[in-house]
Amino acid sequence: MQIVRHSQQTLKTALISKNPVLVSQYEKLDAGEQRLMNEAFQPASDLFGPITLHSQSDWITSHPEAPQDFEQFFSDPYRKIPSPDKHSIYIQSIGSLGNTRIISEEYIKWLQGYCKAYFYGLRVKLLEPVPVSATKCSFRVNENTQNLQIHAGDILKFLKKKKPEDAFCIVGITMIDLYPRDSWNFVFGQASLTDGVGIFSFARYGSDFYSLRYEGKVKKLKKTSSSDYSIFDNYYIPEITSVLLLRSCKTLTHEIGHIFGLRHCQWLACLMQGSNHLEEADRRPLNLCPICLRKLQCAIGFSVVERYRALVQWIDDDSAGTPGATPKHSREDNGNLPKPMEAFKEWKEWIIKCLTVLQK
Repeated sequence: MQIVRHSQQTLKTALISKNPVLVSQYEKLDAGEQRLMNEAFQPASDLFGPITLHSQSDWITSHPEAPQDFEQFFSDPYRKIPSPDKHSIYIQSIGSLGNTRIISEEYIKWLQGYCKAYFYGLRVKLLEPVPVSATKCSFRVNENTQNLQIHAGDILKFLKKKKPEDAFCIVGITMIDLYPRDSWNFVFGQASLTDGVGIFSFARYGSDFYSLRYEGKVKKLKKTSSSDYSIFDNYYIPEITSVLLLRSCKTLTHEIGHIFGLRHCQWLACLMQGSNHLEEADRRPLNLCPICLRKLQCAIGFSVVERYRALVQWIDDDSAGTPGATPKHSREDNGNLPKPMEAFKEWKEWIIKCLTVLQK
């Protein structure tokens, strides 16, 4: 294992900058916000730690990139900024997200609520779910894993056409695996930052995807024409567990972060770290490091205390007595399902520690 450790001065400059205007901007932040963000360059901090690399296949090793500090983010002429008339994040579900209509509807509401808290201050709206056929996308069966896949680029074109006037961005979510081009095996997601659109799949986040007993394998693709989408009528959907929900929340917020102009983080353990594989994505925390938190706060203008309180509220809402997973077969007339929150327990404890620092 390798630890990526930067000097205190490097982290301080990455966070605050040496530009007098940006330093002055930082000094005008609430005292509690400065106290929390200053944890970035405290060696003994138990809130923000260094990035750890576990293999040569990890993102930083295999995808060398120039790091982005706050000043570079602030000065980027191409980054997208929400405005009063473009202040909404839209979520478009493609195909069913759960084994029943109730599970599918609740799942997307959980993601909507999480995004509202994470991007605190922006509106998050749901578009009516659409079947795969509505996108007119290409599709295939993966030769290696024998599962259904839809073409990410085609979905992006569909989303761009559907983007509402007041949208800061529109993101598609699906439980069907994605591929970006014929030569690629798969992709977790794909986005166009200039168009403010993205598509993300949670198919590989199910606990059984990489197991021999995976039920989503398709023996042969039978289609009478390019417009025959009948194979998607009863496609396999993984069980919605707490871990799958956590992984979905991570992917959704990481990718929307890119649409805000946040590049992959190379400073501290952070949601905005790149990930090459599921194991690395699971090591990545839900929280932003102080440098990326300042970037997002600069873009949206939220109070850090209010944002953290909203995240705790989201975890606490409807989570009492939550089972480990949603039932595979629920009666359609069931009421609201409880959110499976076990996987978020440690993060809630971490947020409460941050609130203690903020409110000293």
